[in-house]
Amino acid sequence: MNSLVPALRVSDLSFAYGPAAPAVLDGLSMEAAPGTITSLLGPNGSGKTTLLNLILGWLIPLKGRIEIASLALEAYSRRDMSRLIGIVPQNEGLAFDLSVIQYALLGRAPYLGLLEMPGEEERRLAAAALETAGLTPLASRSVLSLSGGERQLATIARVLAQDPGTLLLDEPTAHLDIGNTRRILHLLRDLREAGKTILLTTHDPNIASSISDSVVLLKSGRVLACGPPSSVMTSGNLAGTYGVPIRIIDVEGRPFVLIS
Repeated sequence: MNSLVPALRVSDLSFAYGPAAPAVLDGLSMEAAPGTITSLLGPNGSGKTTLLNLILGWLIPLKGRIEIASLALEAYSRRDMSRLIGIVPQNEGLAFDLSVIQYALLGRAPYLGLLEMPGEEERRLAAAALETAGLTPLASRSVLSLSGGERQLATIARVLAQDPGTLLLDEPTAHLDIGNTRRILHLLRDLREAGKTILLTTHDPNIASSISDSVVLLKSGRVLACGPPSSVMTSGNLAGTYGVPIRIIDVEGRPFVLIS
């Protein structure tokens, strides 16, 4: 796998979806340390997905700076970016009915020339990605036939075949049952142990608490607090973010949220 694990740094970032539109992000600054899991935690509309799109270069900020491995985002070509960062979106539409292994092979596109077909090395890496995601028995299955949790794992496998140092995941456990949520979280922990840098969005405080080395608490495009879950996820911080009374209990050294 790629030995480069780029850290992310965002400085004083602001963005709006039009000249007269309200700011979605307003002077936002945050960091994701190499080889860690950082959660962007906040309610719907707090700017989490927009921030991911800015990091990917899909949107242009009004002001501010984004750095990957200490270089400005603008220093990288599109191909460079697709090798450095992989994205697992909330919903990835599929135009074609592909097998799971064919879908994973799409992750090798940044390393192939125009019209170049995947070779033996690409197939080996795609198969290894399926093994990591626990999907080898489903390699010949249609992606369209997979359950929600299996499809999410297949998307992660596609990104792993891409071999990026950093993974961005947008609400990776949304709409999944407890079993599939557990599978995703365990896989993300394993990827962290393998040296990947992971930045994920979630509106669920308990997901953020259970998996994160660092939490960035967002509201209305601003950072309210950032740091380890134990320092960020206080009843006062979360009540101010979500607008409801919140009680925190300690579960094995991590905060667990009870809605009062």
